Amino acid sequence: MQTIRLTVDLVLLKVLDRIPHILFIRRGRPPFEGTWALPGGHVEFGEDLETAAVRELQEETGLDAPSNLVQIGTFGHPKRDPRGHVVSVAFLGILRSDSPEPVANDDAADAAFIALDKLEELELAFDHKFIVDAALSMVHPKGGEFQLAPPWERMDSYVRAAGLFASASSEA
Repeated sequence: MQTIRLTVDLVLLKVLDRIPHILFIRRGRPPFEGTWALPGGHVEFGEDLETAAVRELQEETGLDAPSNLVQIGTFGHPKRDPRGHVVSVAFLGILRSDSPEPVANDDAADAAFIALDKLEELELAFDHKFIVDAALSMVHPKGGEFQLAPPWERMDSYVRAAGLFASASSEA
């Protein structure tokens, strides 16, 4: 019998020198070893989703999660992870510009804030490009910082991102 596994992923935004950045880790283990990914990992039995996200962030980067975590959505395409059917619940958080720099720990080989304008150059693991797109459509830059979009805009953007992933997966 096969089982579905549950994970969490985090999209953490930060503005550095008026340039928006996202936190990524470089995976230190297969699958996608050496590839940039969002911080995250498996939910432990009996663990709350947000607690798992906070724990994974701390384990992989040494950073404390911001208090403003918002659930982006659930990403569960059966082929999103080559190890099997893994469903991920993704969270969005906005860090203060003076928050500390990440330090790679656990299964992360590296951790860094990467400028949004460099995002297209990155090869991202799993379906993390779609998760990032969903997260970015939920925020508006305002005065050199980020602000969450109203709830009705956030739901609409999640539906669009989910549709994009389904289209791309069916073409593969």
